[in-house]
Amino acid sequence: MTTAGIDMGAKTIKVVILKDGNVLARALAVSGFETRESAEEALNTALGKAGLTLKEVDRIVSTGAGRKEAPHTNDNITEVGAGARGIHFLFPSVRTLIDVGAEEGRGIKCSPEGKVLDFVVNEKCAAGAGSFTESMARALEVSLEEFGKMSLTSDKEIPMNAQCAVFAESEVVSLIHAKTPKADIAKAVHDAIASRVISMVRRVGVDKDIALIGGVAYNVGFVASLKHGLETDVILPENPEYIVALGAALAAAEYHN
Repeated sequence: MTTAGIDMGAKTIKVVILKDGNVLARALAVSGFETRESAEEALNTALGKAGLTLKEVDRIVSTGAGRKEAPHTNDNITEVGAGARGIHFLFPSVRTLIDVGAEEGRGIKCSPEGKVLDFVVNEKCAAGAGSFTESMARALEVSLEEFGKMSLTSDKEIPMNAQCAVFAESEVVSLIHAKTPKADIAKAVHDAIASRVISMVRRVGVDKDIALIGGVAYNVGFVASLKHGLETDVILPENPEYIVALGAALAAAEYHN
């Protein structure tokens, strides 16, 4: 049986093609203004990589903020449920799932069967999400990758109090004017984001094993701050931005059965 999962994220759209429990292909497209067309593009790219036509896919399930706009779908599920399915498929031992994307962060408490026991979402402000780090990197005039790496070279503890990305950027500008080294500022930003994410996740309880998914999992500075704040290691799956789409593809297989 062949299924597809489409994750209609705020910044990017991810597609996973699954056949009998094996990932055949993945594809990503920028969401843009025409999300349906972008999803069509990502789906066609994934089908091309898998050497399949749309007619050869038995069922398609969408997820994400724009899941109802996804093309060719048979059903849709929440990002929370999809994330839990996806991480359980790869790492059944995970009990706490942290999902940080472009616009929001989520904390999910998982059962031994991969079901959602509880969850919390931070969607009121980008200060706990990927767009916040991008904004801060721009303020320091460095790439996002460099921003993450340079924070690892600092051992300073500089508190950042602003809860809003706009005000935090002003705080960063003040630190720049005070001749604070960029590495110290980068670490302060990552520590602040990690602290907010950890505070959010603790509302549902933090139990091992802990996994991090979403595009922010590629940010080594954030990962280091998160591990330090949690005082424990964190599982980082390969292709962390595709775990939710994987969960949707798995759900499609469940529904088909």
